[in-house]
Amino acid sequence: MSSSAALKIAKESNVDLVEIAANANPPVVKIIDWDKYQYQKMKEEAKNRKKAREKQSELKQMKVGLKISDNDLNIKVRKIKGFLEDGDRVKIMVVFRGREMAHKEIGQALLDKIINLLDNEVIVEGKPQFNGRNLSVGIRKK
Repeated sequence: MSSSAALKIAKESNVDLVEIAANANPPVVKIIDWDKYQYQKMKEEAKNRKKAREKQSELKQMKVGLKISDNDLNIKVRKIKGFLEDGDRVKIMVVFRGREMAHKEIGQALLDKIINLLDNEVIVEGKPQFNGRNLSVGIRKK
């Protein structure tokens, strides 16, 4: 179709003639309502941004003391499993208070116990690290 005929059709129907591919021979154009096209494009970009935000996994923290009872520990493990099911990563922190710093091996054993209670459903990210009075390790779902 000639450019003058396409332009005439576009003017008659009160829409725009938009060039799609300028490098093609002959150039490719499309008859569309430009405002409607821009609106749909903006809506699609907003939808894509929303999906991208939803897929980002958050980093949740779970703090545990050395003197935690078995029942409380089971509740915390259940909460961690819930975070992992939602697709979040979890940072488990064993908090040392007072003279508990002299028994770092107890904190390491507690951390190992928590990871074992998670039924090998997790991947441990790195080695446990001491940051001040905290022993922490990151985990995520397999």
